[in-house]
Formats: sequence, structure tokens, C-alpha cells
Amino acid sequence: MSATIRIADLANPVLSDTQRMALDYGDSLQLEFTESAVLGQAIATAGVDDFGDDGFRERLGLLLNEWDSDAQLTGIGRLTLHNKLVQHATSRLLIQDMLHKHPEIHEVEIREPVIVAGLPRSGTTHLLNLMAADTRFRSLPLWESYEPVPRPGEAGHPRGPADPRWQRCEEAWQGMQMSTPYLAAMHPMEPDHIHEELELMGPDFASYNYEWLAPSPRWRDHYLSHDQTPHYEYMKTVLKLLQWQCGPNRWVLKCPQHMEQLPVLQKVFPDATIAITHRDPVAVIQSAITMLGYGQRLNRKNVDLPALLEYWSDRIETLLRACVRDRDSLDSARTVDVPFDKFMADDIGMVGNIYACAGIPFTAQARAELEAFMAAHPRGKEGRIVYDLEGDFGVKPEQLRERFDFYFERFPAARPR
Repeated sequence: MSATIRIADLANPVLSDTQRMALDYGDSLQLEFTESAVLGQAIATAGVDDFGDDGFRERLGLLLNEWDSDAQLTGIGRLTLHNKLVQHATSRLLIQDMLHKHPEIHEVEIREPVIVAGLPRSGTTHLLNLMAADTRFRSLPLWESYEPVPRPGEAGHPRGPADPRWQRCEEAWQGMQMSTPYLAAMHPMEPDHIHEELELMGPDFASYNYEWLAPSPRWRDHYLSHDQTPHYEYMKTVLKLLQWQCGPNRWVLKCPQHMEQLPVLQKVFPDATIAITHRDPVAVIQSAITMLGYGQRLNRKNVDLPALLEYWSDRIETLLRACVRDRDSLDSARTVDVPFDKFMADDIGMVGNIYACAGIPFTAQARAELEAFMAAHPRGKEGRIVYDLEGDFGVKPEQLRERFDFYFERFPAARPR
């Protein structure tokens, strides 16, 4: 892959043969976006039928209705969304079954996690994966976030490539690279990539993650108008289950959603050290909507770049206004602000600052593990995307940046120099 990547056909995609084949395959499918279809497929896969508390059904129904009525979804887009709901329902069954068989899981303690919050595309993924290279931490690889509990007959495999869950994740990643090859440069999704814990809210049919999968304004409004504490508690229970399955016992986690849920995050994880990344929101928006626009060539009948700009500019503003409102409510002794430019200038030094706040010794072994990760994952390894906010989306960066003066006033280091 070239060192620089300019997606020149973002608004009017020139499709590859692989992409055309994927669209044709999707168009051949007939999928039922009904509760009975999704839950029935999950029951057939999991081999059990106890979903636990029924409160999730309202949220599942909202997603099914919103997505089924979206006339712009392609067949392959509908398949992707349907599969995600079945995946979450299957995991819910298997989690519920494991908790029923092993109630002692509820007694597991999640102690002093290190949690990264920050805008999407603001260095949170790199910071998480860098700290996860420290083997004293327990972290959440992508394959395990998708399937926290093995399917019937699959227990007992060693963690990693021999695990059928890892293999399914790898197959999906290979398929994604074939159909949307620039994704690796924007957001790697290989099985061992350390992922966001909000995926563990999926089996409770919660989190803002669904907004990333398809335009979902009704879901957004429901999510923003409801207390997310029960869903954070559900996520924490799944973390207990994972920790019960294998250690280490100190977690390193991250999720951009936490930016608008800081009081909930502190309530559910009262002894956490929280590191909040700060980056120019315009850089974040252009990166996010370029990635989403690139994906729309497969999952939507028409690429709607103006709609992406409008939706995600608003969404980023909502995240930032909540952060500005709630940042000072956090325990200052357990909170670190991480300016993006300083983090990029000295990755490992910034990790040292976070460790000092969390009371974690920065040992020679830890430094060596982080340096080994950096050497194996140089920036731009998969190519660098060239962004053009004005050319692709019709807005000047400085014009959009004025919208976020309230954020720069509170966190001046985020303003580009």
C-alpha cells in the first residue's frame, strides 16, 4: 500500500469487482428485521434460550424498526446490521448462561482500572493499544469483545489463533480488507487489536456504537435521553466474567462515549484513573466522516457526505459540551488530560504521566514492552490518509472550527497551532 492515500472518489465511488460482487450478493438476500428472527437465530447458535431481563427488547425493537425503514441501506448494509444484532443477542444468551452456572462471577472485583476517554480519532486507540502492551494489564482484544463467551462445544481452546472466536474475527477482517482495503490505514480491526469495552454493552443493546454502524437519529435520541448507568453496570459485569476466565486483574480500557458519560463512568468505576485525550475537533470530524463516507460505498445506495458532516459535527459538539460540563466533577487526583500533540511527540512519556497518576511503577520491563510495541507498529504502517475537508465536504476547516470555541476556551491545548 502506498505511503499516502487520497480517496478521490469519496462522493462518487468507482467500485472494484469485489465491491460489485458484495453488493450483488447483498441484493440477493431477504432478511427479516424482526425480534423473532434475530432472537431465534441467536437461540439456534447459542443452544440456550434465557435472555435474562426483558428490558433489552424495547431497545432491540427500536433498532430493528429504524434500520428496517431505512430505504438507503443496501442489501450488504442490511446484512451487516442484522448480523451485528444476532451477534449481540447470541452473546447475551451465552453471558446469561455463564452467570447462571457460575454466580461467583458477580463477586469478582474490578479494581483501579485505567480508562481512556476522548473523542474518536483523537489518539485513544493508539494510547489504549500502547498501554495494553504492558503485560501487567488485562485488556480486551477485538475477537474477545465480539464473543466474550465461547459457543457450545468451543470451550477449552487456548486463547488466540486456535480459538474459533479468533478465527471468525480473522475471517471477517480478511473480508473487510478485500472489500474496503483502506480501512486498515484508518482503523485497524484485526483480531488481536485492543478494542473498546463499549462492545460489551452490545449484548444489552446499548451504547452510542450503533450510530457508527448506520445513520440512527432515533437511536441517538433514545440513548441521550436515558440514564446509561444500568448499561455501564452490565458492561462491568461482563468485564468480571472475562477477568474470572483469565487474568491479569487490572484493566486498561477506552471508549470515546465516556466523554459524555463521565459522571456515570466515575459512579460505576469509582477508583479508576481516567485519561482524557484532547484534539482539534475539526481534525477528528474530517477523519471520522472520511472513514464513514468510504464505508458508505458498500452499505448505502448513495454516499451522502453533507449528511455525514452535519450529523457528526453535531455529535462531536454534544460529546465535547458534556466533557466541558463534567470534567471538573472528576477526582482530580485520578484524572489526566492528554493533549494530542504532546502525546504524538512523546508517546511513552505520556504513558509515564498516566502511570504516575495511577500509582503504577514504570518498570524497565514495562518500558521495554512499550518500546517493542512502537517498533512493531510504526505510524503510517498501512499508509496515511490525505484528508480534504473543503474539497470533499465543502466546508473550510477554520469555518467549522469556530463552532468549538467553547471547547478551546476550556482546553486551550486542543487548538491547533
